[in-house]
Amino acid sequence: MEQLHNYYLNKEEPNKSCLLALRDIILHQDIDITETQKWGMPCFCYQKKVFCYLWTDKKTDEPYILMVEGAYLDHPGLKKGKRTRMKIFSINPNKDLPLKTIEHILQKALDLYRKE
Repeated sequence: MEQLHNYYLNKEEPNKSCLLALRDIILHQDIDITETQKWGMPCFCYQKKVFCYLWTDKKTDEPYILMVEGAYLDHPGLKKGKRTRMKIFSINPNKDLPLKTIEHILQKALDLYRKE
Protein backbone atom coordinates (compact mmCIF):
# COMPACT_ATOMS: atom_id res chain seq x y z
CA MET A 1 0.00 0.00 0.00
CA GLU A 2 2.95 2.30 0.64
CA GLN A 3 4.02 1.91 -2.99
CA LEU A 4 0.53 2.99 -4.05
CA HIS A 5 0.66 5.97 -1.69
CA ASN A 6 4.01 6.94 -3.23
CA TYR A 7 2.44 6.86 -6.71
CA TYR A 8 0.43 9.94 -5.80
CA LEU A 9 3.10 11.67 -3.72
CA ASN A 10 5.75 11.32 -6.44
CA LYS A 11 3.63 13.25 -8.97
CA GLU A 12 4.27 16.92 -9.67
CA GLU A 13 1.57 19.53 -9.14
CA PRO A 14 -1.05 20.08 -10.43
CA ASN A 15 -1.29 16.34 -11.28
CA LYS A 16 -0.71 15.27 -7.68
CA SER A 17 -3.70 17.22 -6.34
CA CYS A 18 -5.83 16.25 -9.32
CA LEU A 19 -5.11 12.52 -8.95
CA LEU A 20 -5.71 12.62 -5.20
CA ALA A 21 -9.03 14.39 -5.76
CA LEU A 22 -10.03 11.81 -8.40
CA ARG A 23 -9.06 9.01 -6.00
CA ASP A 24 -11.31 10.52 -3.35
CA ILE A 25 -14.20 10.93 -5.80
CA ILE A 26 -13.91 7.31 -6.98
CA LEU A 27 -13.70 5.86 -3.45
CA HIS A 28 -16.79 7.81 -2.36
CA GLN A 29 -19.02 6.44 -5.13
CA ASP A 30 -19.83 3.20 -3.31
CA ILE A 31 -18.94 1.55 -0.01
CA ASP A 32 -17.83 -1.60 -1.90
CA ILE A 33 -15.05 0.17 -3.85
CA THR A 34 -11.52 -0.74 -2.85
CA GLU A 35 -8.16 0.51 -4.10
CA THR A 36 -5.14 -1.55 -5.05
CA GLN A 37 -2.31 -1.30 -7.57
CA LYS A 38 -1.92 -3.18 -10.84
CA TRP A 39 0.80 -2.62 -13.44
CA GLY A 40 2.12 0.26 -11.36
CA MET A 41 -1.10 2.28 -11.46
CA PRO A 42 -3.89 2.87 -8.96
CA CYS A 43 -6.65 0.37 -9.60
CA PHE A 44 -10.19 0.53 -8.23
CA CYS A 45 -12.34 -2.53 -7.72
CA TYR A 46 -16.03 -2.96 -7.07
CA GLN A 47 -16.69 -6.12 -5.07
CA LYS A 48 -13.22 -7.38 -6.09
CA LYS A 49 -13.80 -6.76 -9.84
CA VAL A 50 -11.60 -4.12 -11.46
CA PHE A 51 -13.68 -1.27 -12.85
CA CYS A 52 -11.28 1.67 -13.33
CA TYR A 53 -7.70 2.91 -13.12
CA LEU A 54 -6.02 6.29 -12.71
CA TRP A 55 -3.08 7.14 -14.93
CA THR A 56 -1.39 9.99 -16.79
CA ASP A 57 -1.08 10.29 -20.55
CA LYS A 58 2.46 9.67 -21.79
CA LYS A 59 2.28 12.50 -24.37
CA THR A 60 0.30 15.22 -22.58
CA ASP A 61 1.07 14.15 -18.96
CA GLU A 62 -2.58 14.85 -18.13
CA PRO A 63 -4.42 12.52 -15.74
CA TYR A 64 -7.22 10.30 -16.92
CA ILE A 65 -9.65 7.71 -15.63
CA LEU A 66 -9.47 4.43 -17.54
CA MET A 67 -12.85 2.68 -17.54
CA VAL A 68 -12.40 -1.10 -17.88
CA GLU A 69 -15.85 -1.71 -19.41
CA GLY A 70 -15.73 1.46 -21.49
CA ALA A 71 -17.11 -0.35 -24.53
CA TYR A 72 -20.45 -0.51 -22.69
CA LEU A 73 -20.41 3.14 -21.65
CA ASP A 74 -21.78 5.79 -23.97
CA HIS A 75 -20.62 9.28 -23.03
CA PRO A 76 -19.17 11.98 -25.29
CA GLY A 77 -16.31 12.60 -22.84
CA LEU A 78 -15.08 9.00 -23.05
CA LYS A 79 -12.51 8.28 -25.75
CA LYS A 80 -11.84 4.82 -27.13
CA GLY A 81 -8.65 5.48 -29.07
CA LYS A 82 -7.17 2.18 -30.30
CA ARG A 83 -8.61 0.23 -27.39
CA THR A 84 -11.24 -2.43 -27.97
CA ARG A 85 -12.66 -2.71 -24.46
CA MET A 86 -11.56 0.26 -22.39
CA LYS A 87 -12.20 4.00 -22.72
CA ILE A 88 -10.58 6.96 -21.03
CA PHE A 89 -11.90 10.19 -19.57
CA SER A 90 -9.16 12.83 -19.73
CA ILE A 91 -8.86 15.47 -17.05
CA ASN A 92 -7.28 18.92 -17.36
CA PRO A 93 -5.49 19.31 -14.01
CA ASN A 94 -5.44 23.09 -14.39
CA LYS A 95 -9.23 23.41 -14.43
CA ASP A 96 -11.99 22.62 -11.96
CA LEU A 97 -12.90 18.94 -12.07
CA PRO A 98 -16.16 18.23 -13.93
CA LEU A 99 -17.52 16.53 -10.81
CA LYS A 100 -21.04 15.78 -12.06
CA THR A 101 -19.69 14.26 -15.29
CA ILE A 102 -17.12 12.14 -13.45
CA GLU A 103 -19.71 10.88 -10.97
CA HIS A 104 -22.17 10.14 -13.79
CA ILE A 105 -19.59 8.06 -15.70
CA LEU A 106 -18.49 6.22 -12.56
CA GLN A 107 -22.08 5.42 -11.56
CA LYS A 108 -22.87 4.14 -15.09
CA ALA A 109 -19.80 1.90 -14.88
CA LEU A 110 -20.78 0.64 -11.44
CA ASP A 111 -24.28 -0.11 -12.72
CA LEU A 112 -22.73 -2.61 -15.15
CA TYR A 113 -21.24 -4.51 -12.21
CA ARG A 114 -24.30 -4.18 -9.99
CA LYS A 115 -26.45 -5.92 -12.62
CA GLU A 116 -24.23 -9.02 -12.74
